[in-house]
Amino acid sequence: MSLRLTFSTAGRILRQLRHDRRTIAMILVVPTVLLTLLRYLYDNNPLMFDRVGLIMLGVFPLVIMFLLTSVAMLRERTSGTLERLLTTPIGKVDILLGYGVAFAVAAAVQATIVSALAFWLLGLDTLGPAWLVGVLAVGNAVLGMALGLLVSAFANSEFQAVQFMPAVVLPQVLLCGLLQPRDQMAGWMQAISDVLPMSYAVQALTELGQNTEPTGIMWRDLGIIVGCVVVALLLGAATLRRRTA
Repeated sequence: MSLRLTFSTAGRILRQLRHDRRTIAMILVVPTVLLTLLRYLYDNNPLMFDRVGLIMLGVFPLVIMFLLTSVAMLRERTSGTLERLLTTPIGKVDILLGYGVAFAVAAAVQATIVSALAFWLLGLDTLGPAWLVGVLAVGNAVLGMALGLLVSAFANSEFQAVQFMPAVVLPQVLLCGLLQPRDQMAGWMQAISDVLPMSYAVQALTELGQNTEPTGIMWRDLGIIVGCVVVALLLGAATLRRRTA
């Protein structure tokens, strides 16, 4: 692994993103619009918005970054870019980490804008500090990015990459504790929920919503999120193919 090659890859991806208006809109505009719609959906119940809106600050970036990165990495393979890169000294880990750095920057910008909108314009109110909510939002977006890079290795077309979203993300949305507290689920469902990364992302945000100071559970969950990101990137590098069949 070479830091120079990693950051060179990250710079290339960021330059591509800068000239891709649709992707920029997907990263910055879509989550702000969705959060605004959610705010007015609960216009007569601000306490419900405080609960659901806080969780969605993590869920929306995760889902969007998952979709974008899975399709973006697939395009690298189908266009032949990845095959050309792997004939140079750059390695698979450098490519995956370069993507990780680039989309982590995009995730940080996304989370900052969405969090500012939520707290300053939409009136989101939490007991925990707003800056830490933003940190968790970034972490969730990076988690979505890492999962997207991992599953892209198993897709042969952009259509297949998109199909992974209901297969990988939607079960996590259903079992993460948003719709039903995890401790009230059937035993087998709770067991599945315990191994899904989004469960810990939602739990960490819920802890901030219910406590004025960061709790041990929140820090533990944040550590699990970081660990899942690292594992997903390493597995993604191990399964990365030069091109699609």
